[in-house]
Amino acid sequence: MTKKSKLIAGNWKMNGLRADGVALALDLCARAGDAPPACDILLCPPATLLHEIGTVIEESGAIDLGAQDCHALESGAHTGDISPMMLKEQGCTYVIVGHSERRADHGESDETVRAKAAAVLSADMAVIICIGETEAERDAGRAVQVVSRQLSGSLPDGASSENTIIAYEPVWAIGTGRTPTVAQVAEIHAAIRAKLGEKLAASNDLRILYGGSVKPENATELMAVDNVDGALVGGASLKVADFWAIITACS
Repeated sequence: MTKKSKLIAGNWKMNGLRADGVALALDLCARAGDAPPACDILLCPPATLLHEIGTVIEESGAIDLGAQDCHALESGAHTGDISPMMLKEQGCTYVIVGHSERRADHGESDETVRAKAAAVLSADMAVIICIGETEAERDAGRAVQVVSRQLSGSLPDGASSENTIIAYEPVWAIGTGRTPTVAQVAEIHAAIRAKLGEKLAASNDLRILYGGSVKPENATELMAVDNVDGALVGGASLKVADFWAIITACS
């Protein structure tokens, strides 16, 4: 998996029951079949829908399946958790780790995220590592510092452009309708690229996604920013028309 094209990933979060999720996936598959997009497409539904959505998109061959989180261990006494190998068995080829909602709601540290990311790589899947500053951190002028620290602390050994994706999601923009300016996005993505260059070979080939209130109205502008290699889309990925408009913004 090299950076051959942009990646548009839909993170459904804790949304979707079977009927609606399957209908959404079927609609996306039909659109992708009629007009093959210029980007890669990834759906990350809740764990309860992985099998159903995986079955739908496997038949189309146009969309990949991902999970929203995993445990760092392969098995054990961890009630309610899911291991990377369990997700792989369901057909997942990507796993998101370190989303700000996991960091905030579940107290996940960079060390925890790094362990989960390493486990995903060990299961021979690609990992999407999320990083991003809070509003207070940005207002204090510490956005670059915070993102650089999270990246250094969360990036596992063995990470490469072949198996790792970074998603920059400013916490203050997620689900709020607020979006950083193009200049702000460009600054952070450039800082991420520079930090990756200190740690990885072929760092220019590693995809860096933008996430945080991505919608049809701003997708084209965001996708044109230097070092933005796609998007991690939340709420807009639950509406077929909106998600497809973001996908076609990569054309």
